[in-house]
Amino acid sequence: MTHIAVNPAALPTPSGYSHGTLAGNTLHLGGQTALDAEMKIVPGGIVEQFRQAFGNVLTTLGEAGGLPEDLVSVTIYLTDIPDYQAHGKEIGRVWRELAGPVYPAMAGIGCTALWQPEAMIEILGVAVIPEERIVRPSR
Repeated sequence: MTHIAVNPAALPTPSGYSHGTLAGNTLHLGGQTALDAEMKIVPGGIVEQFRQAFGNVLTTLGEAGGLPEDLVSVTIYLTDIPDYQAHGKEIGRVWRELAGPVYPAMAGIGCTALWQPEAMIEILGVAVIPEERIVRPSR
């Protein structure tokens, strides 16, 4: 089986990684922090960073023809779990705004730091996209 890198033009150009890797009809979504198009972490708190990071995940998913309901697993790495919990209702509203009411299997994992020092969150996931919707980017 050939693995295909999925790197949307709307996201920062990757160097040494891919935003996603398509293997068959399974898309492995690389970890996304709250980087904007200028390669800067968005200002604000955890809610704004969640919106940007999850939006980046969904951008990669959409590039391969996927929809939010195709997500089967999401892992969220957090530098401050209590802060995330304190803003859970707001984050839930952002999720529903961006992805609707469907939630895949999920895990939240506390960590001491992420790649960018100002990043508070990193999100990665796995999606299974129906064959009739898959868009296989050219290499």
